Amino acid sequence: MPRTLALAALQTSYGLDMQANIAKTVALVREAAGRGAQVILPSELFQGPYFCVTQEERWFATAYPWREHPCVAALSPVAAELGVAIPVSIFERDGPHYYNSLVMLDADGSALGVYRKSHIPDGPGYQEKYYFRPGDTGFKVWETRFGRIGTGICWDQWYPEAARAMALMGAEVLLYPTAIGSEPHDDSLDTRDPWRRVMQGHAVANVIPVVGANRTGFEPGPQGYPGGGQRFYGSSFICDHRGDLLAALEREEEGVITATVDLDFLQTHRAAWGFFRDRRTDLYEAVAPQRVFGSR
Repeated sequence: MPRTLALAALQTSYGLDMQANIAKTVALVREAAGRGAQVILPSELFQGPYFCVTQEERWFATAYPWREHPCVAALSPVAAELGVAIPVSIFERDGPHYYNSLVMLDADGSALGVYRKSHIPDGPGYQEKYYFRPGDTGFKVWETRFGRIGTGICWDQWYPEAARAMALMGAEVLLYPTAIGSEPHDDSLDTRDPWRRVMQGHAVANVIPVVGANRTGFEPGPQGYPGGGQRFYGSSFICDHRGDLLAALEREEEGVITATVDLDFLQTHRAAWGFFRDRRTDLYEAVAPQRVFGSR
């Protein structure tokens, strides 16, 4: 029997009530599991609204140590009950340090560890450097019950180096929880298509399926915020190793998408393409001066 992996992405809007957001996510996780999904990806920072649109110190009170985070505590028994793996995006507090993090829950509900977002954006509507330190964990590939899962977080998804590093670490699929939408400094700028395309490019270049889970809906900003707030463009998707969409949601939709990939086929197909055989690490000094990719 071929070794297959059933993937799901969740897309919904979120509000100020963390418990209501968790309950909404749990309901979608149950729906995805009922449709056969084994690895289920919620969107970035689903604990509340995407607060990084401005710099307000009150939001630091919503961070928790990763082992004790309410989202982790609530979803761990759900993962165990349903026998599914769930990457849980959280606002993490580690002593005096704060991170945009992801805790990987395996299908028995155990936490395999934490990944801290490596690339931290800083621009209009996405002022994350005020809240988060750059991650200190390095990239992570999780050995779950169902396969080896590489996880990045939002801005990480724009970097081909991150995708390649996880592929070199043995990832069989790449998952990216996301919160992205309107650009308050330019209401004519729509990044939805480039956002998808860059991840579809990672899929092709690494012969690997990719899942992007974004939030949707309008979130009011503080008084005077351009446009009154931030509108997230959804468009969550699952693509195959060719970058072709296997499943996708529209901008305003809430719900679940699923798709199944054949991991045995992908392992052979990845070898046949030769992308990893023909790499020239001796020429990559410009992008990796410290040889972070090694000679593998």
